[in-house]
Amino acid sequence: MPRLDRSTAAASVLTPRRPPTETGIVHLGLGNFHRAHQAVHTAAALDHTDGPWGILGVAGRSATVAEALREQQLRYAVVEISPSGTRVSVPAVHTGALVAAEQPDEVQDALAAPGTAIVTLTVTEHGYTFSPRTHGLDLDSPAVRADLRGDGPPRTTIGRIVRGLQRRVRTHARPLTVLSCDNLVGNGSQTRRLVHEFTEALPAAEREELLPWLTRSVTFPSSMVDRIVPATTDVYRNAVADRLGVRDAVPVPAEPFSMWVMEDRFAAGRPRWEHGGALFTDDVEPYELLKLRLLNGTHSLIAYLGALDGRETIPDAIARPFIAEAARSVLHDDYLPSLTVPTDIELEEYIRQLFDRWANTALGHRTRQVGSDGSVKLRQRVPEPALLHLRAGRMPHHLALTVAAYLCCVAPPSGFSPGPHAAAMADPAREPLADLARSAPAGPRTAFVEAVLESGLLGDHLTDHPAFTARIADLIDIIVRHGPAAAAADACGSH
Repeated sequence: MPRLDRSTAAASVLTPRRPPTETGIVHLGLGNFHRAHQAVHTAAALDHTDGPWGILGVAGRSATVAEALREQQLRYAVVEISPSGTRVSVPAVHTGALVAAEQPDEVQDALAAPGTAIVTLTVTEHGYTFSPRTHGLDLDSPAVRADLRGDGPPRTTIGRIVRGLQRRVRTHARPLTVLSCDNLVGNGSQTRRLVHEFTEALPAAEREELLPWLTRSVTFPSSMVDRIVPATTDVYRNAVADRLGVRDAVPVPAEPFSMWVMEDRFAAGRPRWEHGGALFTDDVEPYELLKLRLLNGTHSLIAYLGALDGRETIPDAIARPFIAEAARSVLHDDYLPSLTVPTDIELEEYIRQLFDRWANTALGHRTRQVGSDGSVKLRQRVPEPALLHLRAGRMPHHLALTVAAYLCCVAPPSGFSPGPHAAAMADPAREPLADLARSAPAGPRTAFVEAVLESGLLGDHLTDHPAFTARIADLIDIIVRHGPAAAAADACGSH
């Protein structure tokens, strides 16, 4: 069977019809989400209106995807899967694929190139190297310190951006837009803050060279991105082979649903993304909170309860009545009162779509994937809604259940096995949290939860609410003694 490439990609599945030849966008984070979201929206935009908006994709360290894309002449398939059927398309918008760890000079040249007008990012929350306590640049990070000293090629995302901007300002200084597409509240403002803090920490001569131009010529619009994109498996490779008659080493599975909301603050132009389905607004935050809390926050609870219940996939988990009930409760009772729904969103339809998306058995999103990196994700989702309720004298039982289930997954108490799906969750805080679990005194688990919250896992202010600490500890104890269904029942009964 031939390999997917420019000669074997059928015109009927190719978008746009005239693939771009000029690079206008450098994208940091060449993972599945980018290739199933920004690349697809850009392909649809270019199918409507031509422009110099090819995407140079940059992987951080792993060369797997970049090498496969180069072998396939930058072609890959997106496999949209739902219970009603499967659709395969080939978004042909990439003009190159680099690996920053292996080709640092080429990446810096691309960031500085006159044709580059936009730098986009999907590097996950963890990739921004910010301090969990201050949300500023993590100056305790060895990688950040090395990048500030200029010890070899930059290793962090923020370091790569700033070093690229330095090269840019020394050559032509054309304006640039840096567009975060990660799940951070106010991701544009957060990215701007980190870039400016890195710049201000440079030696005086470098700082004075870059900072005025950075302030004047670089914009950081906020955006909200939404699409469920599982990991690639042979199931999806086989689907491409069956439908297109070609071998694709790196197809991307995705649900049919896709949403992208942005501020229209681009310093040097942009694709006509509105013709690719994107929405532009002056206020992204309501959309961000809607997604981060109703979708992502509820998704996390489903993943942790599902993993503890032995469920491999999100559809398997949401099919359990106690998990579906817990999901509805955390969404309606704990998250929904903490946000303002955008006026163009019909809430009941949006919620119905969420449950349909989670129940997409054809997609099979794994609980271990959704539950990974919880130490970074939950910090964006739990503290503000929890504090809103606690300060009003209400106990957010299902937010406490989310934290309890997360801790049981990644830092299980001595003698408790959370199961293989929880054990497979990757988390940068797993070892420190496990140390706290091992050193916790026998008996009530309050001391363990106090230590976790005092570590800054969920910011600084939840430690002011001992009742919330005690509630998390109670729910951990119920999970350990009686299982996740009993803990969910206790949380629902308390409401």
